[in-house]
Amino acid sequence: MRLMTVHAHPDDESSKGAATMARYAEAGADVLVVTCTGGERGDVLNPRLDTPEVRANLPEIRRREMARASEILGVRQRFLGFRDSGLTDDPPADSFARQPLGAAVDRLVEVIREFRPDVLVTYDETGGYPHPDHIRTHQVAVAAFDALAGTPWQIAKLYYLATFTKEWFQAMHDALTARGLDSGMAEVLAELPDTRTPVTTRIHCADHFDVRDRALLAHETQVDPDHPFLRHPRDVEREVWPTEDYVLARSLVPADVPEDDLFAGITAAAADPA
Repeated sequence: MRLMTVHAHPDDESSKGAATMARYAEAGADVLVVTCTGGERGDVLNPRLDTPEVRANLPEIRRREMARASEILGVRQRFLGFRDSGLTDDPPADSFARQPLGAAVDRLVEVIREFRPDVLVTYDETGGYPHPDHIRTHQVAVAAFDALAGTPWQIAKLYYLATFTKEWFQAMHDALTARGLDSGMAEVLAELPDTRTPVTTRIHCADHFDVRDRALLAHETQVDPDHPFLRHPRDVEREVWPTEDYVLARSLVPADVPEDDLFAGITAAAADPA
């Protein structure tokens, strides 16, 4: 089986769905991460590395970090070749968010036809958070999925990530505070809207949380090791929320939700009718 995940920047793959990828890769699936941009305009979020030298070499450093994270996860990775837009309402003219949609879709379709994934995973229409590259990634990935409709070979299923939902933060906050621990999540909870995520698919991957964490820490410029997410006890997370969650957005095979496998319903004939 072949799984493709489409992300906006280096590090997104390690903070969203990484344990799922590690689980499937370990089980023998071929997993490819497509990273739309190089993260050139990202901030340096680790104060220990926020130096003029690091900022001057950030594009090269982020590529090295991406390579290391991919190795830890046991996956392949491709850059789509666009430039980071930065977290701004007015992205630069050369940025991913400002490129013609068709050009970006064509580039992703080329990678899809080469890799031939059974399952495609990306963000929902919100991008997970309102970064222009995340929203553009959603638009490009969905358009690429649709562009293959009616062709001799198609992707069987399209999923949206449902990571770091309010339900997850609330469950972790309650569990940690019940144990007398400071969750560090109260501020995030206060900002998140009171909406429920329509999760259809929960992948049990608690045994791969440690791989996820090591991959995330490989993105040294982007991860503050003192962030609350990295401080909470993993045994609590494994007990309270042992899954990574998804929303089944499109399926060309019979789908019986809720489900616990991204490849559920995919047969050899459906995945590769040739």
